Amino acid sequence: MEMMRKTLRPPLKRTVESAPERKPQGDKPKAGPNEHTNAENFYYAKQIQQKTPMVVLLKGGEEIRGRIEWYDKYAIRVAREEEPAVMVYKAGIRMMYKDEK
Repeated sequence: MEMMRKTLRPPLKRTVESAPERKPQGDKPKAGPNEHTNAENFYYAKQIQQKTPMVVLLKGGEEIRGRIEWYDKYAIRVAREEEPAVMVYKAGIRMMYKDEK
């Protein structure tokens, strides 16, 4: 006497219905470039360590000469020779360069 064996896998139709939908690879948006490269932090750290005389030009046209003492995410502190140190918001800086004097 032979026994009937039962199939252990579920029917194909039920498996397809329960499987998650897959999106085509072309629809996936590409990731943009990294927002943080740490180049700015490296530059500030180097100028602080070497005590480089800097010129900071502000968006309003003002010029600040001195050495960068410290920086954070939003501001830098510039120590000046004969005047008190000043904190400058990075958003107000147009450009910076090494003082050649």
